Amino acid sequence: MSAASDERARGAKDTTGQMAGGDPRLDKLVRRLPQRMGDTVSYLLKPSSRWVRIPAGALLVVGGVLSILPVLGIWMLPLGLALLAEDVPALRSSRSKVFDWIERRKPHWLDPSAPKNDQS
Repeated sequence: MSAASDERARGAKDTTGQMAGGDPRLDKLVRRLPQRMGDTVSYLLKPSSRWVRIPAGALLVVGGVLSILPVLGIWMLPLGLALLAEDVPALRSSRSKVFDWIERRKPHWLDPSAPKNDQS
Protein backbone atom coordinates (compact mmCIF):
# COMPACT_ATOMS: atom_id res chain seq x y z
CA MET A 1 0.00 0.00 0.00
CA SER A 2 1.45 3.40 -0.93
CA ALA A 3 1.98 6.29 1.46
CA ALA A 4 -0.72 8.32 -0.33
CA SER A 5 -3.33 5.62 0.14
CA ASP A 6 -2.30 5.24 3.80
CA GLU A 7 -2.68 8.98 4.26
CA ARG A 8 -6.05 8.93 2.48
CA ALA A 9 -7.36 6.09 4.67
CA ARG A 10 -6.09 7.80 7.80
CA GLY A 11 -7.50 11.16 6.65
CA ALA A 12 -10.92 9.64 6.01
CA LYS A 13 -10.96 8.26 9.54
CA ASP A 14 -9.62 11.45 11.14
CA THR A 15 -12.07 13.80 9.42
CA THR A 16 -15.25 11.75 9.69
CA GLY A 17 -17.89 14.14 10.93
CA GLN A 18 -15.89 17.15 9.75
CA MET A 19 -15.62 16.28 6.10
CA ALA A 20 -18.63 16.56 3.83
CA GLY A 21 -20.75 18.43 6.34
CA GLY A 22 -20.91 15.32 8.49
CA ASP A 23 -22.71 13.26 5.81
CA PRO A 24 -21.22 9.75 5.72
CA ARG A 25 -22.92 9.05 2.37
CA LEU A 26 -20.70 11.60 0.66
CA ASP A 27 -17.66 10.04 2.30
CA LYS A 28 -18.70 6.63 0.92
CA LEU A 29 -19.06 8.03 -2.60
CA VAL A 30 -15.69 9.78 -2.39
CA ARG A 31 -14.01 6.53 -1.33
CA ARG A 32 -15.34 4.85 -4.50
CA LEU A 33 -13.60 7.37 -6.75
CA PRO A 34 -10.25 6.57 -8.35
CA GLN A 35 -7.49 7.38 -5.87
CA ARG A 36 -6.17 10.53 -7.49
CA MET A 37 -9.61 12.08 -7.91
CA GLY A 38 -10.67 10.89 -4.46
CA ASP A 39 -7.65 12.54 -2.87
CA THR A 40 -8.47 15.82 -4.64
CA VAL A 41 -12.13 15.75 -3.61
CA SER A 42 -11.18 14.82 -0.04
CA TYR A 43 -8.85 17.81 0.07
CA LEU A 44 -11.54 20.12 -1.28
CA LEU A 45 -14.09 18.89 1.27
CA LYS A 46 -11.89 19.65 4.28
CA PRO A 47 -13.14 22.66 6.25
CA SER A 48 -9.73 24.34 5.93
CA SER A 49 -9.99 24.26 2.11
CA ARG A 50 -12.97 26.61 1.97
CA TRP A 51 -11.17 29.30 -0.04
CA VAL A 52 -10.17 26.76 -2.67
CA ARG A 53 -13.52 24.92 -2.66
CA ILE A 54 -15.72 27.95 -3.39
CA PRO A 55 -13.88 29.14 -6.54
CA ALA A 56 -13.45 25.52 -7.73
CA GLY A 57 -17.17 24.86 -7.29
CA ALA A 58 -18.08 28.09 -9.08
CA LEU A 59 -15.74 27.29 -11.98
CA LEU A 60 -17.18 23.77 -12.28
CA VAL A 61 -20.73 25.17 -12.37
CA VAL A 62 -19.74 27.65 -15.10
CA GLY A 63 -18.01 24.83 -16.99
CA GLY A 64 -21.16 22.71 -16.71
CA VAL A 65 -23.30 25.52 -18.05
CA LEU A 66 -20.86 25.92 -20.97
CA SER A 67 -20.97 22.18 -21.69
CA ILE A 68 -21.55 22.82 -25.37
CA LEU A 69 -17.82 23.59 -25.68
CA PRO A 70 -15.55 20.65 -26.56
CA VAL A 71 -13.53 20.21 -23.34
CA LEU A 72 -16.23 21.05 -20.84
CA GLY A 73 -19.04 18.70 -19.95
CA ILE A 74 -22.32 18.47 -18.12
CA TRP A 75 -20.59 16.31 -15.47
CA MET A 76 -19.03 19.49 -14.11
CA LEU A 77 -22.37 20.95 -13.00
CA PRO A 78 -23.33 18.43 -10.29
CA LEU A 79 -19.75 18.25 -9.01
CA GLY A 80 -19.60 22.03 -8.71
CA LEU A 81 -22.96 22.16 -6.96
CA ALA A 82 -21.86 19.42 -4.54
CA LEU A 83 -18.73 21.41 -3.65
CA LEU A 84 -20.72 24.62 -3.20
CA ALA A 85 -23.25 22.78 -1.00
CA GLU A 86 -20.60 22.61 1.72
CA ASP A 87 -20.82 26.39 2.14
CA VAL A 88 -24.33 27.27 0.89
CA PRO A 89 -27.10 26.00 3.20
CA ALA A 90 -29.78 26.17 0.47
CA LEU A 91 -27.80 23.70 -1.65
CA ARG A 92 -27.13 21.43 1.34
CA SER A 93 -30.81 20.41 1.58
CA SER A 94 -30.86 19.57 -2.13
CA ARG A 95 -27.71 17.50 -1.74
CA SER A 96 -29.35 15.61 1.09
CA LYS A 97 -32.37 14.85 -1.12
CA VAL A 98 -30.07 13.53 -3.85
CA PHE A 99 -28.35 11.25 -1.32
CA ASP A 100 -31.76 10.02 -0.13
CA TRP A 101 -32.60 9.15 -3.75
CA ILE A 102 -29.28 7.34 -4.15
CA GLU A 103 -29.94 5.32 -0.99
CA ARG A 104 -33.36 4.26 -2.31
CA ARG A 105 -32.59 3.69 -5.99
CA LYS A 106 -28.85 2.92 -6.20
CA PRO A 107 -27.79 1.54 -2.79
CA HIS A 108 -24.87 -0.36 -4.39
CA TRP A 109 -23.23 3.03 -5.03
CA LEU A 110 -22.78 3.35 -1.26
CA ASP A 111 -21.58 -0.24 -0.75
CA PRO A 112 -17.86 -0.22 0.08
CA SER A 113 -17.42 -3.81 -1.10
CA ALA A 114 -18.78 -3.07 -4.60
CA PRO A 115 -16.17 -2.70 -7.36
CA LYS A 116 -15.06 0.86 -8.08
CA ASN A 117 -16.19 2.66 -11.22
CA ASP A 118 -19.28 0.51 -11.65
CA GLN A 119 -21.05 1.85 -14.73
CA SER A 120 -24.57 0.79 -13.73
